[in-house]
Amino acid sequence: MSNLKPLFYFAVVVLALVGCKPKPADITSLQRKEAANLFSEAQFAMELRDYARAEGLLAKATALEFDHGDYWVSLGMMRVRLGQRPAAKKAYESALNAFEVAYKLEPKVPQPYLQQVYALALLGRVDEARTLLASVEKKHPGDPAVRGFVQGKQLDAILKSALFKKISLKI
Repeated sequence: MSNLKPLFYFAVVVLALVGCKPKPADITSLQRKEAANLFSEAQFAMELRDYARAEGLLAKATALEFDHGDYWVSLGMMRVRLGQRPAAKKAYESALNAFEVAYKLEPKVPQPYLQQVYALALLGRVDEARTLLASVEKKHPGDPAVRGFVQGKQLDAILKSALFKKISLKI
């Protein structure tokens, strides 16, 4: 029985560590710079229509800087273009999560909230996107970006866009 005690404690520690995720504070400035370089290189690959190369670079960038929602959106776009829809869905969900975290860190800044609306639309969750947009409007009634987005019916324009239809996940 006493031989099992160390094994039990080891198992508890391992299980506790498995559930741990790195926090944004755990990302070093060097990792952020490297991710930015990879993203820049991926943008160049996209211009050359080398989507497979862009996807690989974006995957590396998101591994380094997992809290950057725009990187995740770009990764999802490349995966849709490559026909990797389940992987694209995971990338868009990671973008949504990153934007949610960003908003919680700075709730007075509505931009991450609007980015959540976009991510939900990419995932094909349009009703949720509209509900969230109404919530954004209530929480930030005086913000010019929010007002312009809502009054300009930008969500409807995005949903009708040919490019958006190519990169979104229709359900």
